[in-house]
Amino acid sequence: MNPVRVGIVGLGRLGRRHAENLAWHVPGARLVAACSPLPKEREWAKAHFPDTALHADYDALLADASVDAVWLVTPTSLHATQIIAALEAGKHVFCEKPLSLDLAECDRVIEAHARHAHLRVMIGFVRRFDASYRDAFDSIAKGAVGRPFMVRSQTCDKNDPDGFFVRFAPTSGGLFLDCSVHDIDLARWLLGNPRATRVMASGTIAIHEGLRECGDIDNGVGIVEFDDGRLAVFYASRTMAHGHHTQTEVIGTAGALSVGRNPRLNRVELADEYGVRNACTPTFFERFEDAFLREAQAFVAWVSGGKPTGMTLEDAREATRIGIALREAYASRRPVDLQPLR
Repeated sequence: MNPVRVGIVGLGRLGRRHAENLAWHVPGARLVAACSPLPKEREWAKAHFPDTALHADYDALLADASVDAVWLVTPTSLHATQIIAALEAGKHVFCEKPLSLDLAECDRVIEAHARHAHLRVMIGFVRRFDASYRDAFDSIAKGAVGRPFMVRSQTCDKNDPDGFFVRFAPTSGGLFLDCSVHDIDLARWLLGNPRATRVMASGTIAIHEGLRECGDIDNGVGIVEFDDGRLAVFYASRTMAHGHHTQTEVIGTAGALSVGRNPRLNRVELADEYGVRNACTPTFFERFEDAFLREAQAFVAWVSGGKPTGMTLEDAREATRIGIALREAYASRRPVDLQPLR
């Protein structure tokens, strides 16, 4: 079959990793174009992918007839508008999470996709493509823990003394929507996609006082109640001392399973006078490097006529809906009741 010709938009720290995967590691994909308004990012692309067309303007990339699919690694505030524009230009779309910071915009994307149903759209909830989480999902489906009724999940980043997240906070949607949205999607996926009915949240600023200006926090806890009595508890942090630590536990009527309890970088353990220890994953990319590649391979295979990925726009909308509710619960210091799904 003809390769899927991809144009990537956004070449920051994660965009560059996606670009390298698409250019060199995804069978059936060709990285034919790259777009960034920043000259430094375009210079990087020119040096690494000399045969790739470079665009400073998103509309110019959409007008590029050589592009079959757009790969968006851009600020969340742009996601919905950029997805809709790509669909209207006849392009398939992969977009990093979350779908949007606003439910009305999520609905606009879903409506636009309905008008262009022959095009593929996927939101990057990468943990669904991690081998350990996939094994956990399959084990739960086979009844390994009985009836699962609770998920405890966390996304905790290593502390950045430089304050990157403080600068990022005004456009991130807040800690729960930026970090916990992964855990929200995981919880629903592992529990069989129940409907959320009520959320509660609390949080604090442990280190980064600059977050106070935009009403954000660097550590937060959320609780989600689902309509069938199941529960999820989330912890998000920007201040881990030891490294990036993603962990999820699923508790059922006949057992429990855990993914990522020890955030080990590799299989090396050091035993000395201080005890036994291992190095930890420094960032989310080292933890999910293989999953990012599997995610890209799954999207390209789907565009090429393969099986759907199982990740729907409705799933992405629901993750946003719950994330927004957690943010509102923290701000109001009160539980938030969620309206029935539309």
